[in-house]
Amino acid sequence: MNICSTSVHGELETIQHPVKSSDGSLSFLVVGDWGRRGAYNQSQVALQMGRIGEKMGIDFVISTGDNFYDDGLKSVDDPVFEESFSNIYTAKSLQKQWYNVLGNHDYRGDVEAQLNPILSQIDERWLCKRSFQVNAEIADIFFVDTTPFVTKYFTYPKDHKYDWRGVTPRHTYIANVLKDLDSALEYSTAKWKIVVGHHTIRTAGHHGDTKELVDQLLPILEANDVDFYINGHDHCLEHLSSTESPIQFLTSGGGSKAWKGDFNNNKVGLEFYHDGQGFMSVQLNPNDALIKFYDVFGKLLHKFNVLKLFHSSI
Repeated sequence: MNICSTSVHGELETIQHPVKSSDGSLSFLVVGDWGRRGAYNQSQVALQMGRIGEKMGIDFVISTGDNFYDDGLKSVDDPVFEESFSNIYTAKSLQKQWYNVLGNHDYRGDVEAQLNPILSQIDERWLCKRSFQVNAEIADIFFVDTTPFVTKYFTYPKDHKYDWRGVTPRHTYIANVLKDLDSALEYSTAKWKIVVGHHTIRTAGHHGDTKELVDQLLPILEANDVDFYINGHDHCLEHLSSTESPIQFLTSGGGSKAWKGDFNNNKVGLEFYHDGQGFMSVQLNPNDALIKFYDVFGKLLHKFNVLKLFHSSI
């Protein structure tokens, strides 16, 4: 994969992703909450991703986390990596770089395994870091490790054991992530600013708004004119408009098991909700963005356009 890391800024490493189009346009797919060895329609979603990816000529794929169920990877030799990733997303169009963030289920396994460069020797598409930035010319995409923000995983882990190596002391880790994200967003001159994390900020879905992210992350996004916040965690597809800023909240967490009927239809700002499996596509041009949501059969469920000159037109 033709990418290169150019710098490390605190917690945020910057990765340059060369754009192939002459006009600087960029396209990619987004899928989340997927790794189940093909079960719960994971394979069917992967099939449709391949078809849409081919039509679009995508540049890369983004995963919004919960990459391997139920408890992440046990080690770099865990066969689940190939059984849930390499052997599932086999379409030619999906043989592009995958940019992955960690979800809470990933933290229940050996987190260092998913972060280990050895996995990219097994499958060169794989790139997973805690928090990092991808510079793709007209877009800067910022990936944030959101699981350490959520207090209940520390205070009420139930029967789960989380791998907190590398994120303690927790408050120092979070403060550094926020500081470096704020600085990187402020420094960015890209046409489009996108932030990706596993957990929801605003959602009509099962988990509801993540208070810690509303309190700590959202003000930074609003202050730095972020266009989209993309997440998983809720096993659905969703588009929600902010009532306080131009940010669009996009959930792509339908990569395998979905939660039928578990959502709040009266959520303020809700534009679209699908309680089934599927994925999302993003097409970015200098002056506009086109977002589409597809179901497990490849059917287009919802699309909207954002005009950069006027910021938003839905």
